[in-house]
Amino acid sequence: MTPGLRKFFASESAGGILLALSALLALLISNSPWAAWYEHFRAIPGEVRIGGDALVLAKPLVVWVNDLWMAVFFFLVGLEIKREFVSGELSSRSQLALPAVAALGGMVVPALIYASFNASDAVALKGWAIPAATDIAFALGIVLLLGKRVPTSLKVFLTAVAIIDDLGAIVVIALFYTSQLSTPMLAAAGLCLAVLWSLKRAGVTRVDVYIAVGLVLWLCVLKSGVHATLAGVATALFIPSRDGRGGAPAEALEHGLHPWVAFLVLPMFAFANAGVSLQGVSLTDLAHPVSLGIALGLLLGKAVGVFGAVWGLVRLGWVQRPQGASWRQCFGVCVLCGVGFTMSLFIGGLAFEGQGPDYETRVKLGVLGGSLLSAVIGTLVLWRLPSRR
Repeated sequence: MTPGLRKFFASESAGGILLALSALLALLISNSPWAAWYEHFRAIPGEVRIGGDALVLAKPLVVWVNDLWMAVFFFLVGLEIKREFVSGELSSRSQLALPAVAALGGMVVPALIYASFNASDAVALKGWAIPAATDIAFALGIVLLLGKRVPTSLKVFLTAVAIIDDLGAIVVIALFYTSQLSTPMLAAAGLCLAVLWSLKRAGVTRVDVYIAVGLVLWLCVLKSGVHATLAGVATALFIPSRDGRGGAPAEALEHGLHPWVAFLVLPMFAFANAGVSLQGVSLTDLAHPVSLGIALGLLLGKAVGVFGAVWGLVRLGWVQRPQGASWRQCFGVCVLCGVGFTMSLFIGGLAFEGQGPDYETRVKLGVLGGSLLSAVIGTLVLWRLPSRR
């Protein structure tokens, strides 16, 4: 296992716990006498003006978190993807095959399950990608808390699947969850990408220069109609891996950002988005095709899609099962891939933007229910195994 992954695992457990506590706190406050305070908090206005009225960005807090703060998260995801493909666990075809096919199965099967519940509703069908996501912080946090019950090979496998899953989510957001496009802003974003490419070609290694251009790229993408978080990924891919003096700018930036994302960005996103009032929620809401499609997509779709891909590839003799892992351990980790919390809520917000509070409630019920069941069942499967000393 690479040193980068060791450091990543070291902080992921605490980050996952804080993420869970933030979501729980939001859920409790939303169903308490302080529910109105919670909504006021989400709606705190924030405004940025550049050049007087030349450029004005006015958004409530929850939108700033989802558009700007999550761009930082996707920037970190981009750095992780680049590291793993350049010099990490995904740098060779043999290492890439198993998690890549497993991640694909874990996206296709949940989407099909959701679509089967909502095929007759064109609006509801927009949420097909919601259960296709995996929350790497939550899932890895659970695995790390289980300690020696989960072999290192499966921890690496889960990380690889989640990273490829995030890459798939980025593609899905870019292709399917964009609003009306602005050609001038897209052209400006393309120019920013050309500048980033030129900086890389010229051998510029100062990270702050890339980030400055990345901020302009974020603004152009935000105004273009494409979701602004994609600018974070695009910028990260241009950060130099080596500086010619033995340094690793991209890796250093990744390690510097990770605590901020794990302990501030993701918990804030969870707190601002996980609150759902259960007052007036009936069995009809829980049994709504959107809620059921998301919950079963996460719980069954992920387990069947990821584990089915692993089992099939191993049985065909194309790959080997993760070293030192039993089939039961593999299945338990595959069930944990159904913890889709952060990414699923994020995609749900994009899918049903402007559709009203009913869809928002159904998304949250489905995501929270499916993620919680996946976490509990996956933990029970792995917990009953003897700890390996």
